[in-house]
Amino acid sequence: MSVAIVIPARWASTRLPEKMLLSKTGWPLVRHVYEQAKKAMLADQVLIATDDMRIYNAIKDFGGEVVMTDPNHPTGTDRLAEVAAKHLKGAELIVNVQGDEPELEPDRIDALIQLYQASNAAMATLVTRFPSNAIQGNGSPSDPNCVKAVLGAPVRRKDNHVLGYQALYFSRNLIPYPRDTQGVINNPTDYFMHLGVYAYSPDFLKKYVSLPQGRLELTEKLEQLRIIENGYSIVAGVVDGAIPGVDTQEDYDNFVSRWKLRSQESEICIGS
Repeated sequence: MSVAIVIPARWASTRLPEKMLLSKTGWPLVRHVYEQAKKAMLADQVLIATDDMRIYNAIKDFGGEVVMTDPNHPTGTDRLAEVAAKHLKGAELIVNVQGDEPELEPDRIDALIQLYQASNAAMATLVTRFPSNAIQGNGSPSDPNCVKAVLGAPVRRKDNHVLGYQALYFSRNLIPYPRDTQGVINNPTDYFMHLGVYAYSPDFLKKYVSLPQGRLELTEKLEQLRIIENGYSIVAGVVDGAIPGVDTQEDYDNFVSRWKLRSQESEICIGS
């Protein structure tokens, strides 16, 4: 199966303006995403789709593969559909990796591809449990920048192996709401954080962009709700220890700190 990864990277961002080109690490943020995606074993191609010449030129400068797209797309998935129709006609599976996921591990992308191939869902995605110490504030289930996924029945293979779970809903709000504790989170690991990665066929992607944006998507500003709202299924695979994407300046600063620490550890290992 021919698999293409597409990374939508737009210039405008309400929570962190111009974040695709933030470069405190020496690389623009989008390059970290691109380099991680290139390591996925099951992908044949990685392509960045942007609406801005500044991002386009920055990607060309480091030798990345990039195409310009219509700046008027309402979502990254709509942008990806344009790329699939014009530039990826031979691809049998499209993986959408968000441009603000610089620490998405390549093996997670491979796991997503395998999940999609083994299920009958219209789309596959990934979630992870919130860390046990994420009781409140940034990076916790109460953080609206961390999208929560509500999972339902397990999706199984014929041998009864659990592939993933039916995704019932996604929300920026604390969901499910802990009524007995009046909203106080006692165990963050009971909640699932959605990761910014999707897999679907080119045919479904074409169908997706023809579907109307419904009230849920417009209210939450979450494009995956268009799929649920129009009666299609999403299967979610659960992975361990994933790191959330970059939505705010604090997120970016935390990413830079982790990157510097990894760089120092790598230098120590090489020196020894």
